[in-house]
Amino acid sequence: MQNKLKIINDPVHGFIKIQHEILFDVIEHPYFQRLRRISQTGLLSLIFPGAKHTRFHHALGAMNLMFRALETLRLKGTQISKKEEEAAMLAILMHDIGHGPFSHALENMLMDDWQHEKISILLMTRLNQEFGGKLDLAINMFQGKYSRMFFNQLISSQLDVDRMDYLKRDSFYTGVSEGSVNVDRIISMMNVSKDKLVIDAKGIYSVENYLTARMFMYWQVYYHKTAALAEHVLVQILKRAKYLVSQHLELEAPANLKYFLTKNQFDEATEEDIRRFTLLDDMDVFQAIKEWTENPDFILSKLCKIVIYRDFPKSIISSKPFPEEFIKDKIDKTNRYFNIRNGEELVGQISRSLLPYDTERQPIYLMDKAGKTFKLEESENQILFGCMENSTEKYIAYFPREIL
Repeated sequence: MQNKLKIINDPVHGFIKIQHEILFDVIEHPYFQRLRRISQTGLLSLIFPGAKHTRFHHALGAMNLMFRALETLRLKGTQISKKEEEAAMLAILMHDIGHGPFSHALENMLMDDWQHEKISILLMTRLNQEFGGKLDLAINMFQGKYSRMFFNQLISSQLDVDRMDYLKRDSFYTGVSEGSVNVDRIISMMNVSKDKLVIDAKGIYSVENYLTARMFMYWQVYYHKTAALAEHVLVQILKRAKYLVSQHLELEAPANLKYFLTKNQFDEATEEDIRRFTLLDDMDVFQAIKEWTENPDFILSKLCKIVIYRDFPKSIISSKPFPEEFIKDKIDKTNRYFNIRNGEELVGQISRSLLPYDTERQPIYLMDKAGKTFKLEESENQILFGCMENSTEKYIAYFPREIL
């Protein structure tokens, strides 16, 4: 009989134990193995060369942090059964199973508004059928339908093991130390009050450090102007490809990608939609982009060369939107320089906004020694909260360098 209680060596967390056989079975499934071929951070490696890690890495790391969090809660007197432990670890293991190629960048391009959470639930349901209902509780926890809410909060909230892993992991692989969070300290401060997740009040500074680290990672890494532009270009490439196909022009592309370029209606996912989606990964998209650098369509070719040759347009970042006249001037110059009429395909502005801490959506609660709970923003000891409760927005204008 195969030993399924394996140990995996992870560069971020060290040794990760597979605690339950069903976890190993899910990891071995083709749906999950596909995550080895889905980048955790899209095209971020064009800006931070080390960022080559995958959704597979991240899912295992989050599962490990879930186990450590549950162990901490047990030590503090919270009763957690082995069945609940298994379900919580399954839920976080599968939380990203519905991600498409290059993660968030192409989320709405392939199957309209089918965001990865929706596809994740669909794939979890299918896995549950294959495993004879063993994932029932995990799916309930993932959807927030289980009565003990702290399980769902560990999976998805403003202080969940998903965020803790991706911050620490992305910080490690990008080399941006500002994003490194002390997950050991935060987990050690976790507690449960009335079946809801709370943090021991003395851990407030660790929580504030976590929130500021996340804020720095967004502006320094995820929303870096070239990173934001790379993601935008990727979307523009697929949008242009879909348009050309709709005009009955033949585009060379791997079969599974071609399927999504030609289909536009996804009200209800069919068997074929799901089969194709679970075979699609970054390699298919990247292969197509390489092929399209030589496409006779000037716009498609130009966009693809940006990615393949890392030949980014000129970009300017501002805290205010760029005037319409500024953008129009760049479009006119682009049209004249390249002798085209659709320069708006190569010129524009994008925006990125961030609310570091949302006081309404699942706020973080602290608990004092007397067992009284209160929101993070109500603590007399908080020192950094004031800079995290307001949304910040940045605007990025881009245009071909040739017109300078």
